[in-house]
Amino acid sequence: MGAPGVSEGAREGGPGASEGARAAHEGILRRQSARESAARTYARALPIVPVRARGLTIEGADGRRYLDCLSGAGTLALGHNHPVVLEAIRRVLDSGAPLHVLDLATPVKDAFTTELFRTLPPEFADRARVQFCGPAGTDAVEAAFKLVRAATGRTGMLAFTGAYHGMTAGALEASGGATEVRVARLPYPQDYRCPFGVGGDRGAELAARWTESVLDDSKSGVPRPAGMILEPVQGEGGVIPAPDAWMRRMREITASRSIPLIADEVQTGVGRTGAFWAVEHSGITPDVMVLSKAIGGSLPLAVVVYRDDLDVWQPGAHAGTFRGNQLAMAAGTATLAYVRENGLAERAGTLGAHMLAQLRKLADEFPCIGDVRGRGLMIGVELVDPEAAAPHPAADGPRPAAPELAAAVQRECLRRGLIVELGGRHSSVVRLLPPLTISDEQATAVLDRLADAVGVVARGDSGRGGDGTRGGEGPHGVDSPRGAERPRGADEARHADEPRGEGVLRGDGPGLGR
Repeated sequence: MGAPGVSEGAREGGPGASEGARAAHEGILRRQSARESAARTYARALPIVPVRARGLTIEGADGRRYLDCLSGAGTLALGHNHPVVLEAIRRVLDSGAPLHVLDLATPVKDAFTTELFRTLPPEFADRARVQFCGPAGTDAVEAAFKLVRAATGRTGMLAFTGAYHGMTAGALEASGGATEVRVARLPYPQDYRCPFGVGGDRGAELAARWTESVLDDSKSGVPRPAGMILEPVQGEGGVIPAPDAWMRRMREITASRSIPLIADEVQTGVGRTGAFWAVEHSGITPDVMVLSKAIGGSLPLAVVVYRDDLDVWQPGAHAGTFRGNQLAMAAGTATLAYVRENGLAERAGTLGAHMLAQLRKLADEFPCIGDVRGRGLMIGVELVDPEAAAPHPAADGPRPAAPELAAAVQRECLRRGLIVELGGRHSSVVRLLPPLTISDEQATAVLDRLADAVGVVARGDSGRGGDGTRGGEGPHGVDSPRGAERPRGADEARHADEPRGEGVLRGDGPGLGR
């Protein structure tokens, strides 16, 4: 059975069905634009209509194939439709088990909780409790805030510049784009755009001292808070890894002042950064961990895990009709076990380091790349204006961010069959979040296509075909990929994560923030 509205020829990428496939593709995009909220995001920059997916590869309704380095904003640790995930879901569906049970105990939930605790740092797992929340990470953040406020009797929160913790009211207050702030904001250390202009160990030390000063100065205007929330790697903030030594300082500062430390591992967890949980790089044990995205194996699931002495809630203090999705728990159990048993976190660390090294060579070639950074398979490339003077020339600081160049690189990537996301303070960072199952051959194809895209943008040829003519305009005002030549590395990328002899898109199954 094929995808609705897509002919067999389009499904196989055959030339005979291209016009019908394009018409179906464009019609769906027009209807989405006419019917959906102005708040839609990814659909604006990525005018594709996914109809099938496997591993790293997505096929659109127009018959084109793409390498997906967005991965559901980090949700797809094993890529699209991994066999172990599909089998776990089928087992539940075929068993007759209930699909909705509120927070009742089930064998499916018990298996998920057991596997989750097996992956946690042992010193944390030994005293942990878990609360199943609504199915998005932002609800787990809200639950974490309520938890530490109930446990401490205090109300204020500490968060960091550049943070992103979700889209509900409390989570937004702790995020970098807040407009009405009831949360004290602290400097997050970074090398490239250090708030103190020095970077490195010295910049991280100054950030830590500022935190101590805010907490210990009786005239700082910041009362003793209920908790501190931080991301071990800021994702939406521009892919900024926290220094391990600074993470340890935050743990010391909070522990010595009886302030619960909340680690937001919604995007960094499940092997993404080269350790199963990103806090493991620094060796710290937080009091609370907020988890979502990959823990559901591509389906909606969110939990908050915390130290048992914080478990002072009354029954119903945090609830929700759709907490504890049974299919997501089954998919999550399979994902957690597969990542753990196959060493995918270590693999992410090794491959991510290689990709970062290759991208830094690219940065040496193109001045429009201001910085390359990341950890594991959480990678960011910041685009800057190569002709603008640094804001503080005497300090040889970074050049201004160039969001228009980043957007052009994203468009050119799409024309070459590569899906990437933008992030950072000014949406000037091209982000790579490939699945942990990405092969060496696929990584090479991703880097080749990104390098081609950067080269085109750096030369000022963005949006032009090989003959110098403009590409077609897509339904959302971005260059359409319809006329792009077959991307380099496409054959290897299609099949590298498949068993020998299988096509990338067998079967009929289809395959974002919080």
